[in-house]
Amino acid sequence: MLEYPAIDPVALDLGPLQIHWYGLMYLIGFLGAWWLGRVRARRPGSGWDPAELGDLLFYGAVGVVLGGRLGYVIFYDPATYLAEPWMVFALWEGGMAFHGGLVGVIVAMALYARNTGRGFFDVADFVAPLTPLGLGAGRLGNFINGELWGRVSDVPWAMVFPGAGPLPRHPSQLYEFALEGVVLFAVLWLYSRRPRPAMAVSGLFLMLYGAFRFFVEFFRLPDEQLGYLAWEWVTMGQVLSLPMIAAGAALLVLAHRRRGAPA
Repeated sequence: MLEYPAIDPVALDLGPLQIHWYGLMYLIGFLGAWWLGRVRARRPGSGWDPAELGDLLFYGAVGVVLGGRLGYVIFYDPATYLAEPWMVFALWEGGMAFHGGLVGVIVAMALYARNTGRGFFDVADFVAPLTPLGLGAGRLGNFINGELWGRVSDVPWAMVFPGAGPLPRHPSQLYEFALEGVVLFAVLWLYSRRPRPAMAVSGLFLMLYGAFRFFVEFFRLPDEQLGYLAWEWVTMGQVLSLPMIAAGAALLVLAHRRRGAPA
């Protein structure tokens, strides 16, 4: 068993102003996406100008925050927010959902594409490899906060999390950091270095993230207010990830079929 490194969730305490590590992880994710986007935009034939990244990042940030918050409210804890609707705006209390954030980003990219005259998948394929850095940073933020821990386990790297009882648990936040952050970034970045048919990069992102999330849910403890949805193992995260896997696989197949179709 490993000892959980009790890190103060507050990175910087300035009296009335407190800067939390979780918020800094979001900042790292957005700044990292901006920097990686500039790298991609400078590649020959990218069709993108690095100067466009500021507006694109703004659209994406709004989509992540609004979609992530509303997704959590709708999918994970509707009863609490129906009883206390003003809590929807209490972002500092936590409560963000990736799948809601994904929907928010899709809407934001569609609006950006319409306002700039680009095709939707021109934008989506460009953005997809920039996303895993933020996902990984967010999971590190969850780990520092000591939240979203895993199921009870006796593996040598299990940890006792504050507030989770005396039993050691899977550090599932780190599993997600490794798969949804590091591995997903490496695969997408390498895959997108060569020209790919429209929809292919987006499809690979959806399929891999959905598969990684579905897998990690076997080790992650579901939200207390939801529990398991069926058979003592099916979670909301798995249910929401299945359409991602199916949609990603369909986009990949369609992308390569369209590339191979006669003109």
